Amino acid sequence: MPNKPNILMIMADQLSAAALPFLGNSAVKAPHLAQLAQEGVLFRSAYCNSPLCAPSRFSMLAGQLPSRIGAYDNACELSATTPTMAHCLRLGGYRTILSGKMHFVGPDQLHGYEERLTTDIYPADFSWTPDWTRFEVRPTWYHSMDSVLTAGPTIRSNQLDFDEEVVFTTRRKLFDLARKADGDERPFFLTASLTHPHDPYAIPQRYWDLYRDDEIAMPRIAIPLEAQDPHSLRLRHVCGNDLDPVTDAQIRAARRAYYGAISFVDEQVGLLLAALAQSGLADNTIIVFCTDHGEMLGERGLWYKMNFFEGAARIPLIISAPGRIASRTVDASVSLVDLFPTLLDLADLPLDPGMPLDGRSLMPHLAGNAGHDEVIGEYLGEAAIAPIVMIRRGQWKFIHSPVDPDQLFDLAADPDELNNCADHPAYAETVAALRGEVAARWNLAAIESDVLASQRRRHLVAAANATGKHQSWDWQPVRNASREYIRNHMDLELLEANARFPRVRQQ
Repeated sequence: MPNKPNILMIMADQLSAAALPFLGNSAVKAPHLAQLAQEGVLFRSAYCNSPLCAPSRFSMLAGQLPSRIGAYDNACELSATTPTMAHCLRLGGYRTILSGKMHFVGPDQLHGYEERLTTDIYPADFSWTPDWTRFEVRPTWYHSMDSVLTAGPTIRSNQLDFDEEVVFTTRRKLFDLARKADGDERPFFLTASLTHPHDPYAIPQRYWDLYRDDEIAMPRIAIPLEAQDPHSLRLRHVCGNDLDPVTDAQIRAARRAYYGAISFVDEQVGLLLAALAQSGLADNTIIVFCTDHGEMLGERGLWYKMNFFEGAARIPLIISAPGRIASRTVDASVSLVDLFPTLLDLADLPLDPGMPLDGRSLMPHLAGNAGHDEVIGEYLGEAAIAPIVMIRRGQWKFIHSPVDPDQLFDLAADPDELNNCADHPAYAETVAALRGEVAARWNLAAIESDVLASQRRRHLVAAANATGKHQSWDWQPVRNASREYIRNHMDLELLEANARFPRVRQQ
């Protein structure tokens, strides 16, 4: 398939769009991402479909909203019968490879990827299942304010160990693909998924030293406790925001370390792009850069994600293919579920008409034409006690839950989401129309019943699996040491010649 483009998808974790200087107004130093944005198509109003790691990633891979695939929270299993973009690209002749985090839960740890180069950073079992019926009990395994209270420079961390392995294995795989030592001529779909800049906010000194305290802006938006919406108050409870006093110095340190972590991600992107160029694969490779959700970073008194405010839901999205797609910016609102049909279009592969996709192809946007301007979102995870849904279209963002007052924001006039228009008489018709659309799109009572039933089942299974002999679902990277480096059954001269890149030709 010589005419098919390769696809390299690079993912960060919990990267706020507003933290990037070309999408917001920050002091972050990210030259490689800035260059990628300049050379490619930059989506200025891109969103996740669920502001939580696993539901966001599963909906992206499947091109479907979380409630349709049972991807409610970070301990949900993506069914092995759910087709993903990796399945469809693989059927279309692509070699599908994953390095890094995808937060798969359950015994299927591939979901269409035929190779997985690393294990995941998070567990594959059901132990992180929330319980909407016991909201008052804070999960011990979830976010706390410890990430803020202990923010600062570090020498090593769990995240650094993981991401350096991800980048090493991805770079090595790129050179392996260029050498074609195994004779596989298929184009590749390679996903490299990092865990930075996800908290905890700890980064090596040299990234910390890229910034000064006086460059780190404090949160701009402060919402008094008595003015917080009910879901924000629930988030504060789940994360323990009010259990320990947090100083301005700790907030600034957390933001400074977060900025440093973005610079670390940018450096890793540079390493991957360099390997792509050095391997000779760059000219025929489409690059997608995105993240799974954003980060509140102290705005509105909130941290992390789990809500539909801009900080948590808006994400960076770049698609770059110099020579194939002209650089431009797109202001229409799009989302991660749109990547499934887009990648199939870029690979010139047909989409099964029976595929129940919620996403729409971004090809019109990539071509500079009018495309859709709509994002549909769902949140069904921690701190919720009922489904929360979102419609983002045009200037409006509408957030609805059966247990909370509606929220309607005019983002053109109020980008900080300070003025809830839902109760204003002037917007009564708009709210009524959006509420009607919610009722037509979702059976929220049925979704709530499904979520609660899933939580009960998973709690039972998790307790049983933790009893007696433990059998892990965590992915164990497959290696065959008998075929690595130099072994006696190999022709040494041929081996060394095949391993060297570029291949040396005798004069």
